[in-house]
Amino acid sequence: MTICRQVLLVTAAAAFLLGGPAAAQEVRAEEHILPNGMKLLLVQRPDEPSVSAGWVAKVGSVNERVGITGISHLFEHMMFKGTTTLGSKDPGRDLEIIAEQEKLRDGMRAEESKMRAAWRRGEIDDLSKPESRTARYKELEAKFDVLVKEQRDLLVKNEFDRIYTKNGASGMNAFTTNDLTAYFITVPKNKLELWFWMESDRLKDPVFREFYAERDVVYEERRLRVESTPTGKLDEAFDSIFWHSTPYTWPVIGYASDVASITKAQADDYFSTYYAPNNLTAVLVGAFDKTEALKLANEYFGRIPRGKVTPPEVITLPTKWQYDLLFEGEADTNPTAEIRWHTVPFQHKDSYALAVLAEVLNGRTGRLYKALVLPEDAVATEASASHNSFGAPGKYAGSFAFGAEVKEGRTPAEVAARALTEIDRLRREPVPNDELQKVKNNIAAGSFRRLSSNFPILLQLMVNEAYGDWQEMNSGPKKLEAVTAADVQRVAQTYLVKENQATALISRKAGSAPSADDAALADVPEQIRPMIKQSLARLAAETDAEKLSASIEKMEAQAGQVPAEMKKGFDLLVTKAKERLAELEKAGKK
Repeated sequence: MTICRQVLLVTAAAAFLLGGPAAAQEVRAEEHILPNGMKLLLVQRPDEPSVSAGWVAKVGSVNERVGITGISHLFEHMMFKGTTTLGSKDPGRDLEIIAEQEKLRDGMRAEESKMRAAWRRGEIDDLSKPESRTARYKELEAKFDVLVKEQRDLLVKNEFDRIYTKNGASGMNAFTTNDLTAYFITVPKNKLELWFWMESDRLKDPVFREFYAERDVVYEERRLRVESTPTGKLDEAFDSIFWHSTPYTWPVIGYASDVASITKAQADDYFSTYYAPNNLTAVLVGAFDKTEALKLANEYFGRIPRGKVTPPEVITLPTKWQYDLLFEGEADTNPTAEIRWHTVPFQHKDSYALAVLAEVLNGRTGRLYKALVLPEDAVATEASASHNSFGAPGKYAGSFAFGAEVKEGRTPAEVAARALTEIDRLRREPVPNDELQKVKNNIAAGSFRRLSSNFPILLQLMVNEAYGDWQEMNSGPKKLEAVTAADVQRVAQTYLVKENQATALISRKAGSAPSADDAALADVPEQIRPMIKQSLARLAAETDAEKLSASIEKMEAQAGQVPAEMKKGFDLLVTKAKERLAELEKAGKK
């Protein structure tokens, strides 16, 4: 993803989080099912000058298996590569080149199998080193590179994006989570047919150009986001242990060896199963004529054949956790403490009380901030809690998490101990009614703000639909309002217990100092901070100077619209984007 798309996602996700777990008033959406099984959700807002439009595929990393982990995220990249009508000066020759590349890749995969066997025997120490490759592999690779160059000469780069931009569209974005993959954009209301044509074209006739080059881009993104970040490997290891008995155990970006080995044939099979119309939902929010929208949906999306197979159901359920796990590590970063408890998935009857419990602890008026950050003997510089936060596991399994950054001179163990004291108080004492009502009011107020424009409504519809029920936007608020102090105490006693928890204590390596990025984010709301950090990591993986330059221009143009609480984080992203662009331009001159 380009950094521009990342910034828009961060802003939207922040709005989703800060507004609470559900909307405060009903969203009137009409649901329609096309003959091929594709669902359409329509929310008319006549006073709006544009339409926020998107579609969500009900597939994420949870639908993968070991061997192809990361393939869902790879598709997020591949779906912008064009179609049989977009993206190439000579579509016919382009397809011939892809077929020839696959023949060569068959031979290269046979050599890779030999190389893996040599690694297992200890004859090779690192499969990624050029000297580890067999002579036959190098011969085939040279022929493959010739075809790559020919294909690049035929490419019409970023044609998909350029057509949209030329027609006044903005905010093209996509994101992948454990449970879903979503694509969206905002278009002028007189360009709705363009959206239907563009999106149906890439679903009906996609061409996965530069498949192996893009696979390598994702591999490099993983290296920069995981292997090259201070806590990347530790975070991945803790996630793997915590989710050990579920398909959430592997990361959304995939394991390195899997990402480097995914084949186009596997990708084609994955696409035909999970990107079939019977596994997709399109959403329109804004100013449009319903009759026209339905006509266009049938004309364009209706021409896509229904999938030949039904996407397989996720059937692996989490085993009952009966441990008090302690995970310790060291990294070149500010010390942190995190405690997680296994809880419940989306729409479970206890999820609402857990969401309210998180808000009791959260924010600058929440119990964690008052107990850990404000006192004279403060142990943390920030502290937060969440239940199934945006983008985290939640459809098939749930978690409640506490996280904090340790104050200089204190230890992660001290932070964890004080946080557990607050958790214990919630188990022992009901939340006072005035405090509970204040939390509910904050949730409702934030949720109301989140319904003020098309895009946040679109985002919520796509997420809830992918999780299993878009109408959660309307039913959830009533269930939240019905939560009592006794409910909050009960879920704390049921789930936030020692035999159901895992604790990660990360200390700073001797001799290392706090990072400049961490200092710059000190005044950013704690709920937004992790997403800004993730965007910074993805920014470091950007390799296209042209895209990055265009993204910086868009970011600067949008600077005046950034909410006050996002300003410092947004400014840091702009600064880092410019620094990365300078690096890419310098490398390009060599």
